[in-house]
Amino acid sequence: MPLREELLQFLACPRCHGDLTYDEKEDVLICSRCKLEFPIEDGIPVLLLDEAKEAG
Repeated sequence: MPLREELLQFLACPRCHGDLTYDEKEDVLICSRCKLEFPIEDGIPVLLLDEAKEAG
């Protein structure tokens, strides 16, 4: 399920408060500053640092 664009306006990285972008192919949110990937489970972003992975 694609993430709604309006939702991205309100979300920020929990580590650095940077902007998040949606990668539809991988179904993850990526922080533009610290390059962390946050999973999306059942259409819900999981913005927990313990669940994040290095992007790339």
